[in-house]
Amino acid sequence: MTDAAASSRMPASARQPDGLPHREKPIPAADRPALDIARRIVELAEDKKAADIVLLDLGGLTTVADYFVICSGGSERQIDAITDGIVESLRAEDLRPIGREGVAASHWMLLDFGSVIVHVFTPPERDCYALEKHWSEARTILRVQ
Repeated sequence: MTDAAASSRMPASARQPDGLPHREKPIPAADRPALDIARRIVELAEDKKAADIVLLDLGGLTTVADYFVICSGGSERQIDAITDGIVESLRAEDLRPIGREGVAASHWMLLDFGSVIVHVFTPPERDCYALEKHWSEARTILRVQ
């Protein structure tokens, strides 16, 4: 059945003004596509003033994750703010990390959301570990300078 046919069979009160079916609830976190989660993480990192945010598509390169979000924070305090902001905002959306590694004092923190892994570095550590070079075969989906 096409969307138009399904929509025409719904009572008018169940359709939105644009003709699309009305959803009572948002899409459950477990059913959100990994790319949507990765893009949301980029938005949240940007809200906390993370620098040089990169979203890499690892599809076909590894089974570790589908996407990496890599960004920089200028200080230990900012690294904490970025990671806490991501975790708290996604928790409000019913999405919790599987793991959280590192501490701000190590200048590198990692958040594991299963299909999306987030790396937050200070610039010197980011240069040292050079994840973008290590995963150079990954497609860059976006870069926020």
